Amino acid sequence: MLKIKNESDIRGAGNLTIDAIIGMTDLVEAMHHKIASLGGILASPDQTRMTGITGMVYRNIRSATGLVGDGIDLLLKQFSSLLGEKCSSPEREAALAALNGVLGDHLVARNNPLTIPMQFRRNGLPLAIDDLSFDEAVRQSDGKIALMVHGSCMNDLQWKNQEHDHGTALARDLGYLPVYLHYNTGLHISQNGREFAGLIEVLINRLPQPTELVIIAHSMGGLVSRSACHYGKVAGHSWLEYLRKIVFLGTPHHGAPLERAGNWIDIILEISPYSAPFSRIGKIRSAGITDLRYGNILDEDWKGRDRFECSGDHRRSVPLPDGIQCYTIAATTNNKMNTLGDQFIGDGLVTLNSATGRHKNADLNLLFPKPHQWIARNMNHMDLLYQPEVYATIKRWLESK
Repeated sequence: MLKIKNESDIRGAGNLTIDAIIGMTDLVEAMHHKIASLGGILASPDQTRMTGITGMVYRNIRSATGLVGDGIDLLLKQFSSLLGEKCSSPEREAALAALNGVLGDHLVARNNPLTIPMQFRRNGLPLAIDDLSFDEAVRQSDGKIALMVHGSCMNDLQWKNQEHDHGTALARDLGYLPVYLHYNTGLHISQNGREFAGLIEVLINRLPQPTELVIIAHSMGGLVSRSACHYGKVAGHSWLEYLRKIVFLGTPHHGAPLERAGNWIDIILEISPYSAPFSRIGKIRSAGITDLRYGNILDEDWKGRDRFECSGDHRRSVPLPDGIQCYTIAATTNNKMNTLGDQFIGDGLVTLNSATGRHKNADLNLLFPKPHQWIARNMNHMDLLYQPEVYATIKRWLESK
């Protein structure tokens, strides 16, 4: 349950509630129309609105709901100075991250204040790169910076798990300065990748002595990082000259089975006009989530296509970035090698082939050198954030030349 903490939360939750009521009204009306029309089970799933008095009732519900939303916004604007902003909490941050992961593109389209803006953070607070204390922290690290990129429906605070944070540990053991990316995971991965590239460029141009960048990326964060490398190269950014290594943790380079299963559910629901309206429920999931079906990281992978259509993998080939040492850790819940478990279950969200970049299409196959791959057994997707063996592997790779 999302805890309402401030004026922006109240307004955002109100907007989302209005949208949900209107969406559910559309769903009920569509079902009403199908039942009233007495179409056959395999009739056309095209959905139209009710007419006459019944149609007028549905229209009035939508109109009244919209007015309520406008009224909430107006009232909150009048009292915003009195309500003020309160400090956030890990619970609120986690709820907002999950909400943005599932509905983030919708929040942006509606200008909802619950939208998470992309920014670098430290200790859960926006990074002020003009702050002299940050300059001093960079100098103390000798310009070595570890960019920490979280996964879908998560936030930067969730790198700390079971009292362990890979970023904090790297600062302690290897002297890296951890800088955490915080972003709306519901947007297309390519949108986040392009913005991430621009944000790194601003950071690098401001640093007093940039010498080395590394990226530690969990899950979707790895796709966003690969996308950033692509768009950074296209834009001629200088930060790629300082990027030495990327470590991917459970990244679905070739997609996640759960999203592909969700796509099939969409198709099955649309077979019958009676179940077709319910396909709308599944289709509230964000662009970021549907990008995980095959691992889209470029605009060309999704532009001009219906992202809910079962149309196969249309990705362009994007190799691992040139001149950068790339490493990957894949997890499986199995103790021993097992084809069914490794290739269909993996860490519970990502299969071993996807996490290690292996693909039957040679053009899509990511060529991680064998010494740059490690398979963590008896671990799930979230274990990659805190298990000692995972951190020891990351540390060993970053120490190597």
